[in-house]
Amino acid sequence: MIIRVKFTKLGYLKYLSHLDLVRLFTRAFSKADLPVKYTEGFNPHPKFSMGNPLSLGIESLAEYMELELSESMSPGELKQRLNSVLPEGIKISEAVESFETSSLSSQIRWSHYEIRLWMEDGSDKKTFSEKLEKWDGIQSIIIDKKKKKGKNKISVRVDIKPLIGNLQFKGFDDEGFAILSTLLKTGEEGNLKPSELAEAMDVHLKLGIDLEMTHITRLDVFTEVEGQLGKPI
Repeated sequence: MIIRVKFTKLGYLKYLSHLDLVRLFTRAFSKADLPVKYTEGFNPHPKFSMGNPLSLGIESLAEYMELELSESMSPGELKQRLNSVLPEGIKISEAVESFETSSLSSQIRWSHYEIRLWMEDGSDKKTFSEKLEKWDGIQSIIIDKKKKKGKNKISVRVDIKPLIGNLQFKGFDDEGFAILSTLLKTGEEGNLKPSELAEAMDVHLKLGIDLEMTHITRLDVFTEVEGQLGKPI
C-alpha cells in the first residue's frame, strides 16, 4: 500500500536540508508506530520518497511525499499519527492512497511561488510598477546556471523565459514588500529557482532589490499532462 501525503515546511524548519528532512521523517515514522515497509539488506531503511526538494530558506505549504506500508492503514489515521509527533512547522495537510506507477518527482512539472521583494531605496512603488511592465516585452532572459557534470559543477548559459509560466504583481504589503505570484518550471524537464528569477529581474529591470531580504514561499506544485495542469493530490 502506498500513501501520498502533502505537508508544510514553515518557520525555522525552512533551513532543514533535504537529508535532514529525510532523517526527521524516518524518526517520525518510528515514533508514530507506522507499518512502513523497509528495504532489505545490511542497512535497511524505510521506503519513502519526496518530491522535488526546495533550496534552503524557502518556506512551503506544499511539499509531497510517498511512503510504502507493509499493511493497510487509512490515510486519515496515518495523517493523525504523524501530526502527533512532527514538530511545529511540518504538518501533514492531506493524505491519500496512491495508485500511480511513476515516481512522484517525475510527475511534478511546475511550482507556484509567492515572492516578497524589498527594494534597497525604500521601494518607489510607482517606479517599480512601471519597470515591471517591461518584463513581458523582453524576448529572452539569459542567466548563468550551475549544473553537475560528473563530480564537477559547470556554468551554462540558459534562457529562462520558457521556464516561467506566468508572473503577476499583487501589489505591496503593509511592510512595503512587493508581492509577486509566479509559476516556474520544476523537475526533469527544466528547473528555475525563484531566487534566480528575482536576481534576473533585478539585473534586467534595475529594480534595486535587496536579494538577501527576499522571502519565498512555495504555495503548491503541479503535474502536467498534454498541456493540462493537475495536482499530485
